[in-house]
Amino acid sequence: MEDTAIRILDGRRIMAISTVRPDGWPQTTIVGYANVGLLLYFAISRSSQKFANLQLDDRVSIAVGEEPRSLDLLQALYSSGHAIEIDDLAEREQAWRLLMARHQNLQSYAATDQTNFALMRVRCEHVSVLDFTKGLGHTEAFVATSAAT
Repeated sequence: MEDTAIRILDGRRIMAISTVRPDGWPQTTIVGYANVGLLLYFAISRSSQKFANLQLDDRVSIAVGEEPRSLDLLQALYSSGHAIEIDDLAEREQAWRLLMARHQNLQSYAATDQTNFALMRVRCEHVSVLDFTKGLGHTEAFVATSAAT
């Protein structure tokens, strides 16, 4: 099932990400991402509500999918994890290269500009894969424990 999850992540470019607002309600937004296996990278504005939420509570839920041509082709991934700002310069540069390869609209921004935006990392932990190619409503879940994924 982990291979299917990674294939879904590799084949998409945007995800819905939910953070926890200070009042306890969830806030969901859309962000572009890049991934290495089940490790996700994304950039967010430091002036955003999403960044403020993550400063108080790093827990997130994500959803990745797309509308299929036919319902029996539906595949989606849902996961939870902890969003951590990347401080290590080498990891920031790697994350930025991955994001630029997937999102050319970032070309005009500098990878090292930590003033206006933060580069974030989420390791998918509790993962559910919806895979209607295996039958209508088919869902499998797993906990990703490998540090390499």
